[in-house]
Order: sequence, then structure tokens, then C-alpha cells
Amino acid sequence: MKLGPVVAGAALMAVVAACGSSSTSTTGSGAAGGGKVGIDYPRADSDFWNSYIKYVPQMAAEQKVDLMPPTNSQNDVAKLVSNVQALVGQGAKAIVMAPQDTGAIATTLQQLENKKIPVVSVDTRPDKGKVSMVVRADNRAYGTKACEFLGEKLGGKGKVVQLMGSLSSINGRDRAEAFRECMKTKFPGITVFEEPTEWEGSKAASMLQTRLEQNPDIKGIYMHAGGVHLAPTLQVLKQKNLLVPPGDPKHVFVISNDGIPEELEAIRKGEIDATVSQPADLYAKYAMFYAKASLDGKTFKPGPTDHDSTIIQLPNGLEDQLPAPLVTKDNVDDKNLWGNQVK
Repeated sequence: MKLGPVVAGAALMAVVAACGSSSTSTTGSGAAGGGKVGIDYPRADSDFWNSYIKYVPQMAAEQKVDLMPPTNSQNDVAKLVSNVQALVGQGAKAIVMAPQDTGAIATTLQQLENKKIPVVSVDTRPDKGKVSMVVRADNRAYGTKACEFLGEKLGGKGKVVQLMGSLSSINGRDRAEAFRECMKTKFPGITVFEEPTEWEGSKAASMLQTRLEQNPDIKGIYMHAGGVHLAPTLQVLKQKNLLVPPGDPKHVFVISNDGIPEELEAIRKGEIDATVSQPADLYAKYAMFYAKASLDGKTFKPGPTDHDSTIIQLPNGLEDQLPAPLVTKDNVDDKNLWGNQVK
């Protein structure tokens, strides 16, 4: 992923062409000529987001983005609104954010649009309010991949737990709905217990503990976010003497989302069976790319890109759906996985 300044510049031009750059705007503060980019990180209590945070300054430097000192809203939408106001007051001409409550940010997005300040949303898609680009993977595909993996491992029968994120987030809803719909359609013989954890590890542990006490024959777990769910899930399984190798009859099949190094190591150990790798490195790279592009007046059209993704049209903007591969014991050592590149 590392590019020198000259190579990075060439790569940016190539991506612009491949993504369907259609015109150059010369209006508002997003006019060609650049400007400061303000960024708010969503939280610092998740291994996934901490990895993203580490990638951002590297990617900003490679792409020569004038990145302001970051803020962190700590999973609090009120704090996000305050942080964005402060960044604008300090001269931000573009904003990168990752709103965890995707419905409550609409008013702030409207205010930014009125000021002609472009917004790039990372990982989450705001329900309403204009965005220049959403940098995200297909979260419904996460739920479907998890369903198909567990459904096949369980032979279409048994009980599974879905440790959901927050349903105030489009990501939580997309993953939960796709998993639920896939199970109902493809594996009607599997009973699904749904636990809304609000992306909190302590809630996940408590809910899983209770559910296993009530249903000791549970054989599958789908974790919406390994960054917050992995450690508590493994702890509960260990307490229940269920943290055993895949060949053991007591083994509980576990699939996750994120692709953090800890998940990959857990796959190697046989503690969990799979994860869907959210590209933390690409989230940072293309967040910086699209923020800079918006300041340079570049626009984009729906269609395939040259970085193995597809831009889709949203009611309130565009979304670049980056690749998020399924990781199992068969490909866990793939050097292209960002979780194997973290040092």
C-alpha cells in the first residue's frame, strides 16, 4: 500500500480516470486549489478503528493532503457535531467523518452543504444529508457471507447467535438484515438468536453468556465487529469450555467482521473459523483521496474502478464499495490482507 510521492500522484490520476471523473467544479470552497481537510475519528476503543487511525496520517502524507489535527467523537454523535463545528471554525474546507449514528448527522451534513464544504463518510453511510463520497464496503454482503459460512458448517440445522452492532447504524442494520434474510431463505432449519450489543464488548459478553446458559446446544456465532466482540466472545467460550478445535464435537463455529490481526491469529489457532476483512488501510487511503479530489473539483460517476471496487449511486451521493474478502484457514496467511501487514 505504500507509495512514494511521485507514484502516489500518478496513482491518484489513474484512479480518477478509472472511477469516471466527469467534470471539474469551480464553485464554492471545494473549488480546485486544495485546502485543509478536517477529520473526526469515531472511537478509540476498537482494534479496527485504532488500525484505521494509524493508517490515516500515512495515507495523507503519501497523497499530500493538508490534514488538520484530528478529533475523536468517541461514539457520541453530539461530540461529532461539536468537533465538526470546531474543525470548520479552524478552516477545514473538507470533512472526513465516520458517524456511528447514521440518522442523527443529517442536520450537520445540511449545514456543511450550505457552506459548500464536501464530506467524505468512512465505513458508514449517512441516512440523509449530502455526501461527496461514502468510502465503505458492501455491509449486506458481510451478513450474507456470514450466513452462508455458518449455514454450510452446521449443515443447515441448529442454533446460532448473531451479536449485532448498533441498529442506529446503517452497518448494524445492513449486516443484521442480510444475515437474517439469508438464514430464513437458505437455511430455514437454523434458529437465529439476535443480540443488539451497540458495538460494546461488555454487552456482547453478557448477552452471549445468558444465551448459552439458556441454549447450551448453540453451534454458531456471528460477530458484527471483531474489534469489539472478539475478546469477550473468546472469554465466554473459554469459561464454558467451548473454546476447542474445529474437529472437536463441542466446537462452536464463529465468523466475524473486521479482519484485525487478532482475528487472523484466532483463525490460525482454531479459536474462530472465519472473518470478513474490512479494509482499514483502503478506508484511510480512499478517504484521503476523495477528500483531496473534492477540493480539487473532481467529480465521479457510478461504475467500476481500477482498485477492484464499484461506485454506486445513493439518494444523497455516491459510495465506493471497496472489496472485503472472506478469510478462513485456507487464506489467512495471505500477505495482501491488511491484518497481516500491521506491525
